[in-house]
Amino acid sequence: MQTNLTREQIEHLKSTQAVLLLFGGPQCGVCQAIRPKLEALLAQHYPEMAQVYVDCAHSPDIGAQHGVFSLPVVQLYIEGRLCLERGRSFSLLELGAEIERIHGLWKAPPG
Repeated sequence: MQTNLTREQIEHLKSTQAVLLLFGGPQCGVCQAIRPKLEALLAQHYPEMAQVYVDCAHSPDIGAQHGVFSLPVVQLYIEGRLCLERGRSFSLLELGAEIERIHGLWKAPPG
């Protein structure tokens, strides 16, 4: 997962491709536990999807811009559109299934 990106770099990624944002913090045990699991899931199934970790303690302005006021929060953007958002307590299995469904729709051939 990429870290310490600027607001402009994140906005560029969001507008040009699929990107999963994980908002967390160093004091959030859940954030630290799910990060490697999300990284492994995306690397295995969606290697073309960008992954960004936003440390809200380091960049609170980016978290606020995205409406993040509790941790952890996962947001999936595809070509500039927010397609999925989960916060606080969520199942990684359900999150994986939702990402698969959305990704399948995005990659489906037209027609």
